[in-house]
Amino acid sequence: MSDRTAIFITLLTALILSLLPMPDWTMWLRPAWVLMVLIYWSMITPLRVSIGLAWMMGILVDLLNGSLLGEHALAYTLVIYFVERMHLRLRMFPLLQQGMSIFVFVLFYQFILYCIQGFIGELPASHLYWLSSVTSTLLWPWLFVVMRDGRRWFKVA
Repeated sequence: MSDRTAIFITLLTALILSLLPMPDWTMWLRPAWVLMVLIYWSMITPLRVSIGLAWMMGILVDLLNGSLLGEHALAYTLVIYFVERMHLRLRMFPLLQQGMSIFVFVLFYQFILYCIQGFIGELPASHLYWLSSVTSTLLWPWLFVVMRDGRRWFKVA
């Protein structure tokens, strides 16, 4: 399997997970699947997964969610820019410290979306909006290990 195919499959899986219907009471707990997969690949292979791919995935998420065109693209692009700037340090961090970095990145992503939604007058109705950062942080070690093992299995550089 080529590197591009593995990256495509993981991004497609993350996109499907982010679009799956969930009960109303769990709406605020949905992890930022696409962002976490983008962060993983940007951290591991920054030359293959970069700001351009983050922007394209953001546009695709905007189209599929029916949200303002460009809001996820902007948020993904800014987060991946910072991940690429720090990718060598992030790779050396233990999983717990990486999880804290993921918390900050997802919180930054949510803050960008919150500001954009505030500008257009569609602020989230609850303070539970911020819980996605927590669930993404809690799922990061699991996601990292699964993707690392998959990357090794398919010999993705």
